Amino acid sequence: MRVAYADPPYPGCAHLYRAHPDFAGEVDHRALLFELEAKYDGWLLHTSSVALREIAPLIPIEARFMAWVKPFAAFKANVSVAYAWEPVIVKAVRKPVVSGRQVMRDWIAEGITMKRGLTGAKPERVCHWAFEVLGMQPHDELLDLFPGTGAVSAAWETWKADLLRLA
Repeated sequence: MRVAYADPPYPGCAHLYRAHPDFAGEVDHRALLFELEAKYDGWLLHTSSVALREIAPLIPIEARFMAWVKPFAAFKANVSVAYAWEPVIVKAVRKPVVSGRQVMRDWIAEGITMKRGLTGAKPERVCHWAFEVLGMQPHDELLDLFPGTGAVSAAWETWKADLLRLA
């Protein structure tokens, strides 16, 4: 199965990535969601809480809204309520199997990464949770559409190795 992991610059935040070699300006989330639906068996999309109103109407009914809660998050000057959670929208490739593993929640609590070379780099634990809720299996094909630091692809390799070791 082909599965896409989409962690694009969040709406209005593309300027934070101007120095990155893959910088292409603002992401058209409508076009991105159309591509996810048309080309992949399953997919995951990270976004921001403030972008949810814009993105939610574009999400297909079979996709599910989940959350990454950040017990440790960056606090910004003059922002009285911290941005300490992130919507994670998932269209599973198959129903996750929990045999021998813990039943998953529709949220994960994990702090942000620090000094990973790019704002928004995902922690390995968040990626592993994402692969589980997507219902992925080690033989699936994962396409990281916005590779940034390479953290998602690296987490995919460690997740597959952990699963194969348990088998």
